[in-house]
Amino acid sequence: MHELGITQNIVAIVNEHAQGFPVKRVTLEIGQLSAVMPDAIRFCFDVCCRGTVLEGSTLEILEIPGLGKCRQCGTEVALNEPFGICDRCGSADLEIVRGTELKIKEMEVEKVCA
Repeated sequence: MHELGITQNIVAIVNEHAQGFPVKRVTLEIGQLSAVMPDAIRFCFDVCCRGTVLEGSTLEILEIPGLGKCRQCGTEVALNEPFGICDRCGSADLEIVRGTELKIKEMEVEKVCA
């Protein structure tokens, strides 16, 4: 399960950027064509957050649908897999435009006043 390593990296990046402040929420964008399983990330998240400023934080995952563009006629095609056929001209020569993302979109920290 490569999602464990990915989740560990996400937690490390957020932990670094939080600069010691408690993290309340982390929002990720995961493309449907990225070969990353959102449910596996959710499963690993709480375990990876233990003992860090992310412990107890909420994880939100926005799943980004796949989209391709035909290199022959320019038609945009919805993709559920990293390959497909153009609905308009029948070409299989598609460029993936969206759906391979794996991004930390935002994080919410709680700034504690001393």
